[in-house]
Amino acid sequence: MNEIRILYNEACPVCRAEISHYRRRAAEAGAPLRFDDLNAADLDAWALSEDQAMRRMHAMLPDGRIVSGVEAFALIWERLPRYGWLARIIRFPGLRALADFAYNRAAAPWLYRRHKRRMALAGEGTPP
Repeated sequence: MNEIRILYNEACPVCRAEISHYRRRAAEAGAPLRFDDLNAADLDAWALSEDQAMRRMHAMLPDGRIVSGVEAFALIWERLPRYGWLARIIRFPGLRALADFAYNRAAAPWLYRRHKRRMALAGEGTPP
């Protein structure tokens, strides 16, 4: 099967909402996507620590290769109806660099810090 596995953080409200949307669209379209919550997944199979998994979204290709960040989003988008154009655009070299920068330097770190604070407030860990 050509299934792409997506590793995401179900405990993050933003991540959960976005993946919930993608999951519904994938189910409607019969898209070959599987969504794995990092809090319940076998992270050894992903070759990631819990901290690495929480820092960004990851995707595992059918051949076992793992990609993360913007490319993981592009893999989702190219498999969903009406999102393929977004995957093509985000892969243009100039836009890709900008999207990578925005995700790696702003969005992912912000979401990670918010998650760590939520965990600390819930007594599950310490803030970064």
